Amino acid sequence: MSTAVTERPGPTPATTVPMLEVKDLVVRYGRGRRAATAPAAVDRVSFSIAPGETVGLVGESGSGKSTIGKAILGLQKVSGGTINYQGRDITSATAAQRRDLGGELRAVFQDPNSSLNPRNTIGTSLAEPLRLRGIAAAEARVKAGDMLERVGLPREAVDRYPSQFSGGQRQRISVARALICDPQLVVCDEAVSALDLSTQAQVLNLLADLRDERGLSYLFIAHDIAVVQFLAQRVVVLYRGQVMESGPAAAVTGNPRHPFTQALVAASPVPRPAEQAARREARESLGVRTGAAAVPAPGGCPFRLRCPLATDLCATERPALRRVGTADVACHYA
Repeated sequence: MSTAVTERPGPTPATTVPMLEVKDLVVRYGRGRRAATAPAAVDRVSFSIAPGETVGLVGESGSGKSTIGKAILGLQKVSGGTINYQGRDITSATAAQRRDLGGELRAVFQDPNSSLNPRNTIGTSLAEPLRLRGIAAAEARVKAGDMLERVGLPREAVDRYPSQFSGGQRQRISVARALICDPQLVVCDEAVSALDLSTQAQVLNLLADLRDERGLSYLFIAHDIAVVQFLAQRVVVLYRGQVMESGPAAAVTGNPRHPFTQALVAASPVPRPAEQAARREARESLGVRTGAAAVPAPGGCPFRLRCPLATDLCATERPALRRVGTADVACHYA
């Protein structure tokens, strides 16, 4: 994120029962035998989110970030591992069970048009999840107006259509729709990546304010580690479906230990040309090869073909997550 904002990490949660716990999650695409032998899009990923906490999931395109979000939301079949929500196993929840969770577990996606029917007024779109939960039309309309005001839009917007709003305003409406049922956990999948920098900062501040007011938990998925750093208390770094580094946001972004995390931080854009040039020089000095130069190969560390620290050990043994400082790092030599 390349705009001047004040970090909003929020309070540090203190609880023994996670809001969400993902353990050894595996997702493979395909059906039948093909799925059983296909490479894992998500390969034994584990993390948890406490009540009131934001965990950032960051990585390059194709790293499995969105696949994890879809698995949590029940939009992608899980091949292995477990997903627990407030102590309940929802890994293979039925459609009826997912409907019951609909008010507690919500999502904000990159494209606001995906959740807004262009033929419906904003009020109708916002009231729909309330109506499905048995709330009367008049009460749902009042709640829709209240929620629009809370996200910085006029109450009379309930009678307008999505095409009458800018991209940033439509994303605010998507946030309002996600939060109108007072959920406990919100999955934000690239929720600000399509916005211009000033609008991006406004939406991030809105998400932080709502989290602090309502005690929300977020899984915040993004490819820009600076955006994740702004909102998250903890960060999980993915590469080709595996966790490379995980820990407190300040440690992972301020003192990254894994070569891939170091490259991500160095590649994050900043608005000052001199600092950007210094970052480019630092990135080049790391010796990390480009993604296009690396061909996927089974076994060992998935990052080894790009890593300047790689040895023969990296080709034969997948590094386990181990504590380095205050973070967990999957690297033999970090």
